[in-house]
Amino acid sequence: MNQQRLKYALTFFRIVVALIMFIHGVGRIYFGIVGGLGEFLTLNGFPFGFYLAWAITIFEIVGSISIAIGFYVAPLAIIFALHLLCGIYLVHLKDGWFVVGAGRNGVEFSVLLIASFITLAISHFGKNR
Repeated sequence: MNQQRLKYALTFFRIVVALIMFIHGVGRIYFGIVGGLGEFLTLNGFPFGFYLAWAITIFEIVGSISIAIGFYVAPLAIIFALHLLCGIYLVHLKDGWFVVGAGRNGVEFSVLLIASFITLAISHFGKNR
């Protein structure tokens, strides 16, 4: 593949992955479920669950915008991958692999996003912004 097409493909990929996480954060605000996440975090032993839920939500929005425009892609992608790993452990693992069909709320979509963020981190490693 020529370098220009590879650059366009990675840019498209970066924007789409960022958009998915942006919608995830904005959706939590739009549907009014940030407080529910806060309660969940508190019940699972995290201090200041409500504030942590807001910090996570704001990170998803601001971090995804930064990735979409190409700023700090590698470090943010690593943080997003770790964030999704926490989600797998706390929420999805008990439901198995499948998100729909043979199961519900499983890990498969999170694994795909983690692989996507690792790909972004590798492809942007060492870039200054």
